[in-house]
Amino acid sequence: MVFFKQINIQTGERTHWIDIQSQVEAVVADSKIVSGICLVSSTHTTAGITINENADATVGRDVFWKLNQLVPCQDAYHHSEGNSDSHLKTSVVGLSVTVPVHHGKIIRGIWQAIYLCEFDGPRMRKINITVMGETAGP
Repeated sequence: MVFFKQINIQTGERTHWIDIQSQVEAVVADSKIVSGICLVSSTHTTAGITINENADATVGRDVFWKLNQLVPCQDAYHHSEGNSDSHLKTSVVGLSVTVPVHHGKIIRGIWQAIYLCEFDGPRMRKINITVMGETAGP
């Protein structure tokens, strides 16, 4: 069985680290899939999805700090919209993550969460969540 839902996330800043774990878990619960995988993907070229530590709020700040060092906002870019760094950061982070589903729940490490990484906000972002696998019964 395949279950699909698109959620909307409003970001509040040009760069924003948003824990979307609870929204993803709610979609998995709604799916009634007990064993399989969950794909979480961004539909945008300037916002990525990643899994990282959820125990210390400064992790997101550190990730963005280092990405800004590696891919500065102002550089000799050719893209005319002024957000070339956002496109490059999204390519580095990636557009999606896949996590296992077992007993109807996402399997993750104790300190892990799923994050939306906004690189060109604030914007309304669409996140696709696809859960694939077996249900408990008919």
